[in-house]
Amino acid sequence: METKDIQYTERLISMQYAFWKKLLYVQWPFKYNLSRLHLGYVLDVGCGIGRNLINLNGSGVGVDHNEHSVKICRQHRLLAYTPQEFLDSEYAHAGTFDSMLLSHVVEHIEEEPARGLIDTYCRYLKPGGKIVLITPQRAGFKSDSTHVRYVGFKEMGDLCACLNLKITRQYSFPFPAFVGDYFRYNEHVVIATAGGS
Repeated sequence: METKDIQYTERLISMQYAFWKKLLYVQWPFKYNLSRLHLGYVLDVGCGIGRNLINLNGSGVGVDHNEHSVKICRQHRLLAYTPQEFLDSEYAHAGTFDSMLLSHVVEHIEEEPARGLIDTYCRYLKPGGKIVLITPQRAGFKSDSTHVRYVGFKEMGDLCACLNLKITRQYSFPFPAFVGDYFRYNEHVVIATAGGS
């Protein structure tokens, strides 16, 4: 299975819309985490089926290489595009977005393509715009066969340094990092700004 496959979209749907997750509203802490970052208008790169676009109350545009996932976003009345559709859209202009989010994306690709992906979409940020990288910790990394490399704080630091991004904050969420060895939903969060500003 690859992240472009319909099976991957179906997996995301089964995970996100599991009855117990809806009942317990497990997305609340992650929605809170995004809201307190004051991201403004967001370009969600690798938006999947729109979990973060929903958590952002629709204040953004999603891009994903999986056309099946993009269709699910649109069924939920979210703005989402495949990469080519995005390039042809009214949103593909310099300075359109306050921030860019890559949540659970860079662990799916090798370092060089990850740099290229971020660099490609940075041009659509306002000067000094935020770049937010979120990756799973150890237990979460092991839970998905489509993950190709572990990306912790060191790896994200190296990625940002190569792209001349200045890290302004990094933290473990929702629990301290050691919990991530056992709890699959613990995340690394890194916030940076473009151009070393």
